[in-house]
Amino acid sequence: MNYLGHAFLSFGDADILMGNMIGDHIKGKLALNDYPEGIQKGIMLHRKIDQFTDEHPATERAKVLFREKYRLYAGAIMDTIFDHYLANDPKQFSSEQKLLDFSLDTYAKLEHNRRYWPEKFATYFPYMKDHNWLYNYRHMQGAQRSLQGLERRAKYMPPSDEAYKTFVGYYYHLNQCYYELIDDVITFVKIELKA
Repeated sequence: MNYLGHAFLSFGDADILMGNMIGDHIKGKLALNDYPEGIQKGIMLHRKIDQFTDEHPATERAKVLFREKYRLYAGAIMDTIFDHYLANDPKQFSSEQKLLDFSLDTYAKLEHNRRYWPEKFATYFPYMKDHNWLYNYRHMQGAQRSLQGLERRAKYMPPSDEAYKTFVGYYYHLNQCYYELIDDVITFVKIELKA
């Protein structure tokens, strides 16, 4: 799961959301102490979601399509692609308006906690909001731009054009992988949040 997935799996809790969205930027246990308990829980949840998703059999099957060319980046590519399917999942977002409302609410909650933004997150959040990344995962062009963004951030990743072509060519197969994952990850996160 990428930005949309982590936001969605925060289930509306502003502190969990904050931690979940900045999780990639907080390294080690000592850095956790800089944050309130709810945000710490979100950071730890982010890590658990990443591990659960990456090790899920459906994700493993999907990554095979990308592994030869993209190697270790296959997982990050699948995170981005899963967000596209989530944005189009009628069970989670019954309309475009629901996804738009969710996106705007997410940005507002993140801005409310801006004092906890790591420097890197503060650098790209304005672009996320202005270009409505969360909502635009819904469209093929948005998914393509997300893959290009991943390519820019990843030091050794080959050009993302081939990943996008594979995504398009195996669209329904990858969508099936998403549907095999989503209910499992929702159940997993709900159990984690109760712990």
